[in-house]
Amino acid sequence: MSDIREAESARQIKVGALLGYITIGINLMAGLIYTPWMIRSLGQDNYGLYTLSVSLIGILVMDFGLGAAVTRFLSLYNSEDDEEAVNNLLGIIYKLFILLDILIAVVLTVVYFHIGNIYQELSPVEIDRLKGIFIIASAFSVLTFPFGTLNGILTAYEKFAQLKASELIYKVLNMACIIGALSLGYGLYTLVLINAVTGTVNILIKLYLVKKTTLIKVNFRYKGGKKNVEIFQFSLWSTVINIAQRFIYNIIPSILGIYCGAVSISVFSASATIEGIVFTFAAAINGLFLPRVSRIIGKENREESLLMLMIKVGRIQLFLIGLIYIGFLAVGREFIDLWLGDGFQRAYLCILLLILPSIFELPQHIAGLTVIAEGKVKLQSGVYTIMAVINIILSILLTREFQEVGAAVSVCCAYLFRTAAMNVIYYRKLKINVFRFFRECFVKMGGCLLLSLLAAFIISMLPGGSLILFLAKGMGIVLIYLLLFWNYGLNEYEKDLFLSMSLKIRALFKK
Repeated sequence: MSDIREAESARQIKVGALLGYITIGINLMAGLIYTPWMIRSLGQDNYGLYTLSVSLIGILVMDFGLGAAVTRFLSLYNSEDDEEAVNNLLGIIYKLFILLDILIAVVLTVVYFHIGNIYQELSPVEIDRLKGIFIIASAFSVLTFPFGTLNGILTAYEKFAQLKASELIYKVLNMACIIGALSLGYGLYTLVLINAVTGTVNILIKLYLVKKTTLIKVNFRYKGGKKNVEIFQFSLWSTVINIAQRFIYNIIPSILGIYCGAVSISVFSASATIEGIVFTFAAAINGLFLPRVSRIIGKENREESLLMLMIKVGRIQLFLIGLIYIGFLAVGREFIDLWLGDGFQRAYLCILLLILPSIFELPQHIAGLTVIAEGKVKLQSGVYTIMAVINIILSILLTREFQEVGAAVSVCCAYLFRTAAMNVIYYRKLKINVFRFFRECFVKMGGCLLLSLLAAFIISMLPGGSLILFLAKGMGIVLIYLLLFWNYGLNEYEKDLFLSMSLKIRALFKK
């Protein structure tokens, strides 16, 4: 039975990863075309206001760790085939979600009436626009908040293919509607309304998938008892982590709004968009492993099994993030000019700073999942709290003088601290041999990375200025990178994995 389960888990991971990368690829290609067009259609100021609204709601609307609790406990109970515990847990979680939803609605209402006092650098016209889109986005957030369990349920039951398929449908539908609306001359408010409508459709699809693919029957009568205490403890520290994370990207637009204005917000937001695409692309397979990690931690040889999985996934992640970072280093300036045009030149340095910590963080994500699976989020919360404090202090000090570049420096420093501190926890508390991990990943792949980096510097000095030259330089660095790694960096398992993925993608497009 366990062999069948592992085989199905492996199949779901492969299909989920494939669909995830297709979604990211579509989002990336469409984003390169329609994001700058959307900025020009809305205007740089309106785009900054849209980003500010999203970030503000992102700070205020949080599930206080309940989403993480759903994923963690459901993965654990599902690995033990305890359906009753699953139904009881969800009964508790949904009641807590409804109570929090009421509290969030009150907080959003209070914030709405004080927006003018918070963002005094914005003009009266910009304040009115911000209030309008804040109402729409807040209403959507309040109505959909109780459904924050759906991703956790589908992940815990390893329905990765279904989950990624729903995300793919949502991305395509959202972008198609936005392109259509802006083409017809609609503006800022319509853009926010489209996000709300397509987000609702996404939730309805996931509700159907949960009902269709699981046997869940939520027990609202369950009182909880000791289980309430366990959930509360886990959620408390997860809440600290969530709050700390919101004091990174979500807080930066507000700080820029206070000290700099809408233009700086738009430049940083464009930079954060690229960082988000990079992170999503490189981390597309990471979240799929939590159920497997939950099963590994119960085995006798857990440390060795976790390390092997961490190295296997980490090398693939380092290969991907290395290609993206080195490629952007070589042709990033031309990419920014072609993509966004005048007014965004400083985004090049911002993007390099924002992506830098991902080179070290993303390959170690399996260790981060182990922290969640073993319930050691209290330690993680301490690290994230210090990270948030570092970011807030540095961003306030640096944005006044260096605007969006100062904000990028603060985020970079905060994230590098987080990665270093979490490695101490991985080594001392989880007993994961991080020194062996770095040797197998960074040392063994370091030669190819350094040679590729040298090639990127040489290519970056070649003449540019046109789309043809940009594409030629980009293809050049990709070809050099792939040849170096194929001959000297990748092992046989990794070569077979990439070949099999290529064949599946080819077969998918032939259908």
